[in-house]
This record gives sequence, structure tokens and C-alpha cells, in this order.
Amino acid sequence: MPRGLDHAVHAVRDLDAAAELYRRLGFTVGARNRHSWGTHNHVVQLPGFFIELLTVAEPEKLGSDGFSTLFGRFNQSFLNHQQGLSILLLEGSDAAGDAAAFKSAEIAASDAMKFEREGKRPDGSTVKLAFSLVFARDAKAPEVGFATCQQHYPENFWNPAFQQHPNTASGVAGVTLVAENPSDHHIFLSAFTGVRDLHATSSGVTASTPRGDIKVMDPAAFRSHFGAEPPDIAKGARLAALQFRVRDRAALVAALQGGGIGFASRMGQIVVPPDIAMGATILFE
Repeated sequence: MPRGLDHAVHAVRDLDAAAELYRRLGFTVGARNRHSWGTHNHVVQLPGFFIELLTVAEPEKLGSDGFSTLFGRFNQSFLNHQQGLSILLLEGSDAAGDAAAFKSAEIAASDAMKFEREGKRPDGSTVKLAFSLVFARDAKAPEVGFATCQQHYPENFWNPAFQQHPNTASGVAGVTLVAENPSDHHIFLSAFTGVRDLHATSSGVTASTPRGDIKVMDPAAFRSHFGAEPPDIAKGARLAALQFRVRDRAALVAALQGGGIGFASRMGQIVVPPDIAMGATILFE
């Protein structure tokens, strides 16, 4: 079964600055959360998708468990070299099934792993949250983490009050990776997403998932489409851009201008470049 986009990790060195950046971009930003293995995050929700702003705040808590290794230390290593989009997670409904499918396709990086934490509702009350993750690996993209995420108490996580944004963002349209040879990632992307028929063009390949597209472009195509500089791909493919739909372009522009955010218009999209968005390219359509 095809898997839709669930969330993306935006790894940063200064989490407070990242939360302020996203507020200036016109998003509603949730409270700071803490993981037992030392990472802290803020969540920006849209219907069915969220952005996880993340830093390694307490590295002394990193251990040898799976979450410390595949999530905490992975982001720690990532942040040693750059900031930006570090992990792409798809929606999971059966963690054990995802693990078996990834093993069968020879892209598995872990078995199913579960963790729990408390969350807070807008009124300040606490609720129980639990997630099961299964990690996958693309050998030609060692600086991108891939996983599925199954939520065990989705009714406690998703909240329409957190999904109202001054920029009128209404959903995720897709994500873009940059690779020297996009076709090299066709087999992995198909196995990871469960999408069998990928669309190939001269600029790259696209997997159209039930929630948003995953595009892989070469650097020249990325520059041409978005007018932004792609991340360094000397060590392999990188997760480069997040694309959102908005209901009201004028409200978006007003929010960006009010936040003092520099942006450009390109091919009908509003583009916030990576030098402003802490290593990520943020797109609005």
C-alpha cells in the first residue's frame, strides 16, 4: 500500500531561533518537547503532516539504543556539517509490516521501534502520545534519514487548533531531494513509498504518494525550478525543500513581509531560500 508523507525533520543548532523563524514564516509553532535520548523539538502541524524542528539539546543522554543511534546521533552528525532537512518520514499503519517490507526490499535499517511521550493540548492539559518508527536506508543518500511513523494515539496528537496559520498554509504539497543522478534513487524510492509507478522526466523522478509528491531533481533542475541554491551533494543525495499549499496568497505575502522574511516568486511559487530558512528551501503554492 502506498505511504503518504507524515513529517520531515528540520535539524537546527538553535531551536529557539528555528521556532521564531517559523513564526515569522507565518506558521503556528507548538511548545518545546523533549525526548529521553536528548533531542528537543517543536512541531508545526498541518492536516496529516507536520514539520519537526529539532536539535540535539542534551547529547549526554544519547545512548546505544535504536532511537539514540538512528535518530539522535544521526542528527548530531548531520548538524556537525550543516543545518537543514535531515529525515523524511512517511505515514505508517503497520510498523511490523513496514519492517518486513523493507527487509524484503533490502532497504531496512531497523526493526520496528516504539517510544512514548507526553503532549500538551492548547488548554495546557497533558495527553499520552506514542509512535512506532521503522527506518530505511538509501545507500546513495547517507545524509538523509528515511522512516515510517505509526501513531498509536493520533486523536491525542492531531489538533485543528494547531493547524491554523497566519500564512493560510493548508497542507503539504510535497518534498524535493537533490541528487546527481535522480534515476539512481528510483528503486529505493519505489520500495520506500510503496508507489510502483514513478514518473520520470528530464529533470528527475517523482513518486506521487497519497499525501504529497516526493521529487528527486538534479542540481541544475532545482536551481531552474526554484531559483535557490541546492544543498551540497558531494556525499550523496540530500533532502532540500518542503512545499506547502496556501489558501490566500495575499495573506501569505503579508505574513512573510510582517515577519521580515526575504522571498522570491518563481514559476508561480513563493520561495524562501536556504540562507534564510536555516538550510532548507521553503516553497508555497
